Amino acid sequence: MRIDWISFTPGPALAGGLLIGVAAALFVLFNGRIAGISGILGGLLRLTKGDIAWRVAFLVGLAVAPLIYSLAAPLPDIRIDASPITLVAAGLLVGIGTRYGSGCTSGHGVCGLSRRSPRSLVATASFMLAGFVTVFLIRHVVG
Repeated sequence: MRIDWISFTPGPALAGGLLIGVAAALFVLFNGRIAGISGILGGLLRLTKGDIAWRVAFLVGLAVAPLIYSLAAPLPDIRIDASPITLVAAGLLVGIGTRYGSGCTSGHGVCGLSRRSPRSLVATASFMLAGFVTVFLIRHVVG
């Protein structure tokens, strides 16, 4: 994937970040739960009565939001410079890391850091460092 830095617009980026923060705060305020996607999705694998509807609604909202946005503005072009095998391997590694780290970037990076969780600070620093190292190795050592 390539980022078009020339077309980078800090205003919409800031607005998007604010929306994510407000949504996470409202979610914890009204539901008493962390808006961690892996936990929300994982909860559907352990069906609990009365716990399914909000999880499905949350995930449907994630899928429908870009479609609604596309009514107001064009969606950006997406270009992925990786093979399907690489994407599957990356997805599996992220899934394994999410399981070992007891959460994902949204749970730890957005919600955990805002709650000043030491565990989330370590988790976020770990996956950011792993991402930096991976990009460096792929771009400068392997590629």
